[in-house]
Amino acid sequence: MASSLYSNAQHVDFDSVLAMDDSGMVSMFEALEASGLRGFLGCPAVVYEDALVDFFENASVRNGVVFSTIGGQIVKISEKLFAESFELPVEGLGDLSEMPKDAIFDARSIVSLSGEQINLSGRKNQMKMPYRLLCDIVAKAISVKAGSFNAITVEKFSLMTAVVCSVKMNWAKFLLVFCRRWWLSLSGEQINLSGRKNQMKMPYRLLCDIVAKAISVKAGSFNAITVEKFSLMTAVVCSVN
Repeated sequence: MASSLYSNAQHVDFDSVLAMDDSGMVSMFEALEASGLRGFLGCPAVVYEDALVDFFENASVRNGVVFSTIGGQIVKISEKLFAESFELPVEGLGDLSEMPKDAIFDARSIVSLSGEQINLSGRKNQMKMPYRLLCDIVAKAISVKAGSFNAITVEKFSLMTAVVCSVKMNWAKFLLVFCRRWWLSLSGEQINLSGRKNQMKMPYRLLCDIVAKAISVKAGSFNAITVEKFSLMTAVVCSVN
């Protein structure tokens, strides 16, 4: 379980990749740098395993601030501190569901190997080589299932679209909110919002049933996780006002 907490780490040496003798690759990494993620993706992967496990096992979110303990010491991480530490943008979209459809439409052609729009339920071999690498980077760094590298998902492609089409993202907010999918998880890996509630720790399975029965659209579908139900759970777990 411990290794799963940092298996998504992805370090990009921007100085090296921007000096590559490949215009396509350089162009892709320039777009990635322009997105504001250089500080986050360029951070060296130095991991103190015991401290990291301690942090995740004790973490909670209250009013947008992450609280946890490491070695018995209280640690508090605000969105402002997180943004400043990794030089992350704080203006723009904070949720991938807000990604403009026209940007996704354009990106499906821009990254395509054949020139035709790629299939978002297909495989990454539809893409030009630089964008296959970009797909791996977003999958390894911040996507739900880092091991499924060949599959394109709407989530991964939305992240790629933000880079390829220069869509402004509030990366500080997005990356902090993304952490909640670890804290509810039974395995320590981020839960899949299209999966089943048995991915969650037992108390959160019960919470999932409560929101489904009380206020969700389809109360009878108790085992399935949906974006709607998970958003309702997030309001409770993360003390969203």
